Amino acid sequence: MRVAQIPGDQKGQRVNEPHAWTYREAGVDIDAATEGLNRVKPLLKKTFNSRVLTDIGSFGGLFDASFPELSSPVLVSSCDGVGTKLKLAFQTGIHHTVGADLVNHCINDILVQGAVPLFFLDYFATGRMSPDVVSEVIRGMANACLENGVCLIGGETAEMPGMYADGEYDLAGFVVGVADRSRLILGDRIQPGDRVLALPSTGLHTNGYSLAQKIAFEVAGKRPDTFEPALGETIGEALMRVHRCYLEVIRPMLAEDTPIHGLAHITGGGLSDNVPRILPDGCHAVLDVTTWTTPKLFELLVDWGNVPARERYRAFNMGVGFVIVVPEAAVESTCARLRDSGEEPWELGRIEAGAPGVTLVGVD
Repeated sequence: MRVAQIPGDQKGQRVNEPHAWTYREAGVDIDAATEGLNRVKPLLKKTFNSRVLTDIGSFGGLFDASFPELSSPVLVSSCDGVGTKLKLAFQTGIHHTVGADLVNHCINDILVQGAVPLFFLDYFATGRMSPDVVSEVIRGMANACLENGVCLIGGETAEMPGMYADGEYDLAGFVVGVADRSRLILGDRIQPGDRVLALPSTGLHTNGYSLAQKIAFEVAGKRPDTFEPALGETIGEALMRVHRCYLEVIRPMLAEDTPIHGLAHITGGGLSDNVPRILPDGCHAVLDVTTWTTPKLFELLVDWGNVPARERYRAFNMGVGFVIVVPEAAVESTCARLRDSGEEPWELGRIEAGAPGVTLVGVD
């Protein structure tokens, strides 16, 4: 047995007495995690509605699963993270935005199938718990849930010493939504002649950060706090822009019977890999990359890193965050509906007969 050497006193106190180890001395501070959660508990409870049947801290989150307004309810779920964008959060000390990124990304992923989110859960793991950091991350998640009418009903906060470097953590999110079976959007109605509309991104969202950080901080020699005149902000601020959620603009269209044949969230893999995920057999997407002005941040990254044309549309979203496929006859009305919501949609391309895949017009 390994023992701590405890000097004896003049009264003959024993030496070599075993040290009474605590969980905190092993690197796990339960009180720190509790403090971080307590800071945001009031905000978390604001995300609750009458369908949440448990309080914060329960072993499982309970949610009333009755859907009388739907004839055949289907639950739609998704799980995701924010990738190496976390590394930039560690460098900048900005943590609330990645919490919002996580929620928005997960919501977008079920929205493409016509589902509206019901509740959200998170997983936060770190080597050494910081109440300030964990409360900021959860605060970002809670605010995003409030903005989108989603209940944050539970999660896990894990402290695992030795698994993560000091100041680092990992993050994952889980969302559950619902759609009526008759209104699911699975891409099976897409057909040749349909048109592809696009909605802008707010930046890199949560994909392409391994390449972006390699280019910006190693190749170009920038720092997160480097002010870039072409952007009007620091590189770190530009890269930390929140991954936007498209629920507010798409949800009304789902309820108004807009003839949507397909939706795609442009995440990892860009246009090249995400649009084919919704294409049925016999349909091929032809997308014109000259139909929009590439945001300056992407132009800088492509220029600094000499990124090949085809690679840039696969590694980055290049300014396209969401894609909508509609019949040709519905293009004008759909764009008008989107503009009424404050969006700036544009026609990105069309669906032609062929094997599922994407042809990028304007790419050398």
